[in-house]
Amino acid sequence: MDHIKIHDIKVFVTAPRKINLVVVKVETTEPELYGYGCATFTWRHKAVVTAIEEYLRPMLKGKPADDIEGIWQTMMGSSYWRNGPVLNNAISGVDEALWDIKAKRAGMPLHSLLGGKCREGIAVYRHADGSSMEEVEECIRGYMEEGYRYIRCHMGTYGGNFDGKIQRIVKPANAPEGAYFHPRMYMNSVYKLFDRVRRDIGWDIELMHDVHERLSFAETLEFAREMEQYKLFFLEDSLSPEHVEFFKTLRHHTILPLAMGELFTNPNEWKSIVQNQWIDYMRVHLSDIGGLTPARKLAHFCEAYGVRTAWHGPNDLSPIGMAVQMHLDLNSHNFGIQEFSGFSNEEQEVFPGCPVIREGYAYVNDNPGIGVGFDENAARKYPEVDMDHGWLFSRLPDGTPVRP
Repeated sequence: MDHIKIHDIKVFVTAPRKINLVVVKVETTEPELYGYGCATFTWRHKAVVTAIEEYLRPMLKGKPADDIEGIWQTMMGSSYWRNGPVLNNAISGVDEALWDIKAKRAGMPLHSLLGGKCREGIAVYRHADGSSMEEVEECIRGYMEEGYRYIRCHMGTYGGNFDGKIQRIVKPANAPEGAYFHPRMYMNSVYKLFDRVRRDIGWDIELMHDVHERLSFAETLEFAREMEQYKLFFLEDSLSPEHVEFFKTLRHHTILPLAMGELFTNPNEWKSIVQNQWIDYMRVHLSDIGGLTPARKLAHFCEAYGVRTAWHGPNDLSPIGMAVQMHLDLNSHNFGIQEFSGFSNEEQEVFPGCPVIREGYAYVNDNPGIGVGFDENAARKYPEVDMDHGWLFSRLPDGTPVRP
């Protein structure tokens, strides 16, 4: 057992929720010892699969499975150009699987291997969306009945887009296809939504909102100021990663807690905003920065500056990836909140051992390793699908393509 090596690396794509999930299996020279990791980059999943099968697999076969740090550094540096989402997700799948193996060898759940728990349950938040204020309010009340106390509110998805189903947008002649939105209409609709939610539901629930980089800097300054009256738990992604230096001004302009980071892939994107305490919550997607190994370091870096974690937890994240984040949530002293999109029945069939939710808290199991398995036979029942990429092609009213 002292000289266990990587025997093989396999990649699976499955879509139990009609969303393509990429799962990596690292097999070792000990036949019954293997680990799973999440490498899900839904919108470019085929590129991730190729990176693993054609580059990482041949490079890592025969390497010591214990040497996670050295293997991670080798995977990151060996392409020379680094810190892109395709390669980072490929690296993440292998990295998380190696941590799964190490914790299984130790006979303990992953959070114990990381140093143990700081808390017993993991506070999570859910998304309340709808095509009208009535639908959003109904969704919020439903989550509250299930015990959730933190809820992110939207109406008509990001920016109230999708070709005027929420807003009437006048486009120019010959306007190309796309997910159109109007910044001013979006801002006004959010004010009305939060007015209603606070009036009808009250102040005993924590609310969030995700701008999704849909506003200009000037618009963001106004929006943040207006949203202060609703006492948000945090305002998310109010600026794009390309404009992180603007957080310096935004921090001095508003008292709202600020969250940022789900689009980050490079440490240079988060260094300044953490060191200067321009944000309150770090929101990175673990697989997009390379897995658990860099995420542990980022959590510790944030702790030194009083920034809390709020890892990205969308529905295009496998239950394996979600469980990895939750183990880190249990271990991190500066944990803030965990985004959570629920598990479908089909996902729980494919991924036995999913974390469970009770009264707004998530609980991982005590099995050695990550604790979430992967049923390869069940996964075959849900092959990869052609997904609708439409929401990614965002446009302003005049047809200008903008970030989604």
